[in-house]
Amino acid sequence: MNPKSKTKVLVSSAVYNHQELLDQIYGILVNLDYEVWMSHKGTLPIDPKKTAMESCLQAVRDCDLFLGIILPRYGSGKETKESDSITHEELRTAISLNKPRWILAHDHVVFAQKLLWNLGHKTPADRAKLVLEKKDVIEDLRVIDMLELAMRKDIKLVKDRHGNWVQEFSDPKDANLFVFSQFRRTSDAAQIVEENFSKPLDEKGRPR
Repeated sequence: MNPKSKTKVLVSSAVYNHQELLDQIYGILVNLDYEVWMSHKGTLPIDPKKTAMESCLQAVRDCDLFLGIILPRYGSGKETKESDSITHEELRTAISLNKPRWILAHDHVVFAQKLLWNLGHKTPADRAKLVLEKKDVIEDLRVIDMLELAMRKDIKLVKDRHGNWVQEFSDPKDANLFVFSQFRRTSDAAQIVEENFSKPLDEKGRPR
């Protein structure tokens, strides 16, 4: 890594109704001297020849660190009604590339996941059969799929789940505290990149 270049952090999140939270997180990371890529602020590198999805996934490949925020809103960018959102694909890509990542999850999503789990809707296929009559709390049940992906529930044994920490938050102040606490030491973050960046994963999702 070029010691003169700033560490690039991609912030992956839905935007609508959460602009203030994203503004605060952007300010924290910029003040900590990171180069922050965030679509809401217009700082994400965009290739005019590519689709929005393609530009966002390229940013995941090119960033050093990944900060994902799972919100009650699922997000935009779906090419069809059935396809996944940009934020969902960004998370999936970050995991497949083993990007050093930190994940925040809104407590509404965490509560919904636990509730549906207790009611027997334990898989994405189970939840896909459900229809939300109102979307004022959770917009799309696929936000639960994102939460479980971040928790690496796709890996059967808990001991084999790496990079699966998900920090729940209800108040923006808690989210900001997590971001500041985790990213305040730029040198530590740079070391994480050096130790983990682009290492392939084995069949259990662990760095080789």
